[in-house]
Amino acid sequence: MPFQAATAIPRRAVTPAAFVRGVVAAYEHYGRDPAEALIRGQVAPELLNSPDGRVTAAQFEALAGHAMRELDDEALGWFSRRLPWGTYGMLCRASITAPTLEVALKRWCRHHRLVTEDVLLDLEVGEETAVVSIRQLRNLGPFREFCLVTLFRYVLGFSCWAVDSQIALRAAEFPYPEPGHVSVYPTIFCRSVRFDADRAAIVFDKHYLSLPLTRSAADLDNMLKGALRLTVLPYRRDRLLIERVRRVLRDARGRVLGAEDVARELALSTRTMHRRLREESTSLRDLKEEAKFELAKQELMRGRTPIKRIAEIAGFRNEKSFSRAFRTWTGTSPREFRGRYR
Repeated sequence: MPFQAATAIPRRAVTPAAFVRGVVAAYEHYGRDPAEALIRGQVAPELLNSPDGRVTAAQFEALAGHAMRELDDEALGWFSRRLPWGTYGMLCRASITAPTLEVALKRWCRHHRLVTEDVLLDLEVGEETAVVSIRQLRNLGPFREFCLVTLFRYVLGFSCWAVDSQIALRAAEFPYPEPGHVSVYPTIFCRSVRFDADRAAIVFDKHYLSLPLTRSAADLDNMLKGALRLTVLPYRRDRLLIERVRRVLRDARGRVLGAEDVARELALSTRTMHRRLREESTSLRDLKEEAKFELAKQELMRGRTPIKRIAEIAGFRNEKSFSRAFRTWTGTSPREFRGRYR
C-alpha cells in the first residue's frame, strides 16, 4: 500500500524533494538506475538537489509506485530485507475483518513484525488518547525520516479508509532534528509536531478506536488496485467531530468559548471546523445550545445547586436569560422542571 505525502488538493505540489531523494536512494541501494521512475513521475533532474523543491501528489504516486514495482520492495530499501510488492496489501487483508479499528490496529502492529523486525509498531490506549508508536531496532541511516513518515501514512491511510472517517491527530513526534522542509509536516500530520523526541509516535482521540470497520473484502480488492490514490484525496468527513466538539463544550463548564477557542482545542482552523460541521448538517451554535441544555438539565436533576449558579455553569449572563432559554427548550421554567423531576 504505497505512500502519498499529503492530504491536500492533489494538484498542489507539497511533497518535498527530500522524499523524492528517498526513492532515488532506494535505487542506489539496489544498484539500479532511477531514470525510468523519474520519467514516470515527471520529475525534472534539477529538482533532486533543490532544498525547497516540491512535487504533486500525482507525481509522487507515479514515481513511488513504479519504484516499488521495479525494485519489488515496498519498503524502498529501508529494511534488512526487501518487502515484495503486495506486502502491505497483505497487512490490509489481515486487518480488514476486525470488528473495530482498535482490533484492526492491534493486528496491523502484530503482523508487521512478521514482515520485518527492524522496526516495531505498537498501539497504546490511555484514558483519552491512543498512540501508535514506532521503535527502531536497526539504524535506518539516511532512510530514517522517509521510512517513519511513510509507515505512519500507511497506518493512517488504511485506518481512515477502513472506518470511512478522517482521524484527526492531536500530535506527532519524531526522533530526529527538524528538517528543512518542516513546513510540510502540518499538511501530512497535524499542527502539533515535535522533533528530537524520544520516539516516533502519532496521537489521536481514543474514541476513534471504537469505530466499526465498514469495508468488505470486495471493497479492499478495489482499493488495492489504486492504493496510492487512496491517500491522495483527503478524508473530509470526521465521524467523531460532532462528539469531539460536544466534549470541548461540556468541559468548559461556564467558560465562554468562541469559535477560535473550540477550533484550537480540536487542532483545526476555524474555517475548517465550520465547514466540516456544515457537512454534518449542524453548526457550532446549535452544538453550543445543545451543550448548555444538557449541562443545565443535569445540574437541575441533581437538585441541590442554586439556579443562579446553574445559569453561570451553563454559560448564561444571568438567571433571567437562563430561565427564558430553558423555557424555550422545554416549555417549563427551571424550577418547574426540577420540581417535576423530583
